[in-house]
Amino acid sequence: MLQKNISRRDALKIALCGATVSVLSPTILAMPSSAPRTLAMNNLHTGESLESRYFDGAKYIQSELARLNTLCRDHRRNETHAMDKKLFDQVTEIQKLLGVQTEVLIISGYRSPATNASLRHQSSGVARKSYHMLGQAIDFRLDGVKLSHVREAALSLKAGGVGYYPRSQFVHIDTGPVRSW
Repeated sequence: MLQKNISRRDALKIALCGATVSVLSPTILAMPSSAPRTLAMNNLHTGESLESRYFDGAKYIQSELARLNTLCRDHRRNETHAMDKKLFDQVTEIQKLLGVQTEVLIISGYRSPATNASLRHQSSGVARKSYHMLGQAIDFRLDGVKLSHVREAALSLKAGGVGYYPRSQFVHIDTGPVRSW
């Protein structure tokens, strides 16, 4: 017989078991899901925004990935580069962990080598071999979500690099090795 009412204690036990499984086996989060994936994104530098269902539950939709690539382009040089679709999956998973589907506010996606070099001259915080130049990094925040919560969710994925920039109000994620700063 199926019990319809679950006590708070039982709900916490279930949640704890789920959290334990995700910590002990972070690759589960990286496995493809059959659920469609949709993102609402806004590039803060260009003012452009879009909503995209980039994964239909079975495959990635190339025309939607192209739209996302354009939105994440190097706005300083107007250069577009293919973004790693795993970045979009990470953002989707972060939203899922936080229980939100709020707009993703993009600070930086792809950076051309020329833009990266220029930014390095202005700041010591810009990596010489930045994953941004490979389309494997994005700096963002989630509208209305505490930045530290975004960081904690990103760290829990163990899916790549996570940088925390509270003064500049963004979190960096990339698809490189797992590390944080």
